[in-house]
Amino acid sequence: MAKYRIAILPGDGVGKDVIEATMPVLRKLAVDAEYIYGDIGWDFWRKEGNALPDRTKKLLKETDACLFGAITSKPKEDAAAELDPSLRGKGLSYFSPIVRLRQEFDLYTNLRPCKAYPGNPLNYKENIDLVIFRENTEGSYAGVEFRPLPDVVRSALATHSKFKPFANVPAEEIAVSTRIMTKNGCRRIVKAAFEYARAKNRKSVTLVEKPNVLRETGGLMLETAREVAKEFPDIVFKDANVDAICMWLLKNPFDYEILVAENLFGDIISDLAAQLVGGLGFACSGNIGTDYAVFEPTHGSAPKYAGMYKVNPIATFLAAELMLEWLGETAKARALDGAVAEVIKEGKARTYDMGGKSTSLEMGQAVVAKL
Repeated sequence: MAKYRIAILPGDGVGKDVIEATMPVLRKLAVDAEYIYGDIGWDFWRKEGNALPDRTKKLLKETDACLFGAITSKPKEDAAAELDPSLRGKGLSYFSPIVRLRQEFDLYTNLRPCKAYPGNPLNYKENIDLVIFRENTEGSYAGVEFRPLPDVVRSALATHSKFKPFANVPAEEIAVSTRIMTKNGCRRIVKAAFEYARAKNRKSVTLVEKPNVLRETGGLMLETAREVAKEFPDIVFKDANVDAICMWLLKNPFDYEILVAENLFGDIISDLAAQLVGGLGFACSGNIGTDYAVFEPTHGSAPKYAGMYKVNPIATFLAAELMLEWLGETAKARALDGAVAEVIKEGKARTYDMGGKSTSLEMGQAVVAKL
């Protein structure tokens, strides 16, 4: 019997391509694991009205970790239009399955390393090494939105003086999206960032927020972060506004080591930081909870490239590395990182984004050869 049972969710579009490129790498590493494939994504929304079928959630509950490819997400009206005719008019509403996974499995930490590998022609600057901790279950992505605006919600909002300019806007012409943050949610993501900094010998943690405008939610996050920082006197705590950090990361990327933010702000700065080290082809993430974790590249499904094996799979290799480290297979994780670094530095195998002509599968073969 294998030591691990790992769920494999290729998803849609190029998600299938990059997962296919990654599996030979895991097999070469001789991970003692059974890989079980599951269903997720757009096809299951169209055919079943559920992009995250119950059978897939059951699979995850019966496995130790999950490697995920990519999924397609579309606006509400477009999603409804693509439903099988037999499912239309039944009140079904599309909601991103990866966001559902994060919330339903309480995968509250989104860990996103951004490291400039030597020899990568897409590096903004050499030696950049940032790690972002993004809160994964609350904030602006909590999913509590209203349109048209229900009377009961309008009545509640009307008690706030700042709602006066919107008081007479017709219900169907106004949309409200909430930013829900809790003390516990703020505390555990900030604490995860500090604990990682201490474990990895990083010297600073920077909170990215906007408390001067988002006074209540941002204020709660800043207040909580300052409390947590007192528990880690050996680590420097800083804070920066989200707009300012976008400038400072470009100007002085070496001033930052660990960044921590709520869901939306973390999403934004993660993509910015990813571009500093080559783009989304190098951007991996771990969705980590107390007992389970889902690892993925952060790029989308890029449907126009599906089946062409054109997309850079390095982000997926690095997601697999994060998974191995989380499982405690640190030697195999280091071996994979070393092999990826050698392939990048050597420059013989490069996908189109790196100026080369290698396919996703050829990139996987190159990493296998280095292992």
